[in-house]
Amino acid sequence: MKRRLVSMCLAVMLVGGLSLSSMQEVRAAGNKVIDGSELTHDEESIGYDTKITRGEDLMTGYSKCTKLAKGKIYVGGTTIARHVVDSVQIGVLVERAKEEDTKWSYYDGWQKENLNMNRVTSNRTLYVEGDYYYRVRCTHAANSDVSSSFTNGVYVE
Repeated sequence: MKRRLVSMCLAVMLVGGLSLSSMQEVRAAGNKVIDGSELTHDEESIGYDTKITRGEDLMTGYSKCTKLAKGKIYVGGTTIARHVVDSVQIGVLVERAKEEDTKWSYYDGWQKENLNMNRVTSNRTLYVEGDYYYRVRCTHAANSDVSSSFTNGVYVE
């Protein structure tokens, strides 16, 4: 009897877990996607470089968009080289869209370069207009190796 009770409890937990995970997949699949970025209500999104082969100098890069408060976001990214290089660079582009939009529009952007180093980081806190999704796209370069990354869209009230 005790074994049967334990078996029933485990079966209920298994079915419940499968139901929860499939509900989360359905919810995620229902979010709109614009140019590869899912529109989310998450507090933060991090995107990693999309280039599979990075060459001799570039190791990785990422972009980040974090909602700090109503109308306030933290945006930026990092480029990491495999070793000290002549030039390591990052270009940061902040874009925004409404849910009914079909493409992202430019909001802000800047570049940063470090010489004779193996990494560069650039970030800013921006005060933005609410009722938009914001994303960050970065271009990463170490000498002549180039890659890019982008985040999902983060909704800002």
